[in-house]
Amino acid sequence: MTTLKVLSIASAGAVFIVAGIAETAAAKFSDAPLFNDVGSYSTTISANNDLADIYFPNPSNLKTGNYSFPIALLLQGANVDKSNYTNFASTVASYGFVVVVPNPQKSLPEFGFTGLLPETSQLNAVLAQMVKENSNSTSPVAGVINTQKLALLGHSQGGAVGLSAIANLCLPILCEGSFSRPNELVAGAFFGANLRNFNTQEFIPINNSKIPTALLQGNLDSIALPVNAQKTYNQIQNPPKALITILGANHYGITDTNNPIGARPDSNTPTVTQDVAVETVARWSALFLRASVLDDKDAFNYVYSTGDALDANVNVTSQSKPVPESSLTSALMLLSGFGAVFGLKKKTQLNSSKGAKY
Repeated sequence: MTTLKVLSIASAGAVFIVAGIAETAAAKFSDAPLFNDVGSYSTTISANNDLADIYFPNPSNLKTGNYSFPIALLLQGANVDKSNYTNFASTVASYGFVVVVPNPQKSLPEFGFTGLLPETSQLNAVLAQMVKENSNSTSPVAGVINTQKLALLGHSQGGAVGLSAIANLCLPILCEGSFSRPNELVAGAFFGANLRNFNTQEFIPINNSKIPTALLQGNLDSIALPVNAQKTYNQIQNPPKALITILGANHYGITDTNNPIGARPDSNTPTVTQDVAVETVARWSALFLRASVLDDKDAFNYVYSTGDALDANVNVTSQSKPVPESSLTSALMLLSGFGAVFGLKKKTQLNSSKGAKY
């Protein structure tokens, strides 16, 4: 039996809807959520029997308003229960996405591990499930899902899975058997994540085939070090791409509480409150996905141009399009000239974390 929950999202600005959704004119772009109410329910993913929570925008005219929301699959951190992502998932959903948060059970006897661990097979399993949900008249999200567009969200191990999926790779621990990147996969945004060879620890080139990819990173993360996010960002071969540093956040700036039960604890204490960290990570993730999946020009401008200066809690490094071959030398000279103004601050933030390597 499906139990429907409704969450209320506080909005600091005027509510307006874009990209085929009911629209109210606004004189100025607002980075606030587009929907005040978010619904949620739990189900089982048929392909693998994973329990999953589903969050979706829930306006009063949901069934009559001709909505079509893309899917956002959240691949969580190792042994981080889906219940720890309630605030993050509901906030992302409030920007116009159906957010799916499964609990993938997995056993790795060779490592003595049994617990929650994401892997690439979840992509096709969730896609198939959302097709069923969309056509099931009793489902709360029947008829409002765009099953042709899948975005990935990820935390820690889940971010590594998402990066490998975007690169169309089947890597040990992150993938079993074989994997082929689904055509529906169009973007990804990952918090506290990097991608390295499990045996050599070398950073893996990410041939993302122009799939927009963002890394979000707490500068106080002692588990997934900021320097490793920078190295992974450098391996993303095709723009658009972004590296968004959340100032004062540690490895669990995405979860409802710091150091959730069952997960490996971060030894660093965050200096930003948990609710601010989660809202910041969710807002930037959602706007990146809107820019990438829905071609939202205002969101694109916020992510790649204006948002860094407007949000005191972040530093942003980004590339929205390829640098022409003939302009590469002059571009490098320009970056060098501005390094003292912009780059030095970002580099300091990226290297301010300490702790065990991940």
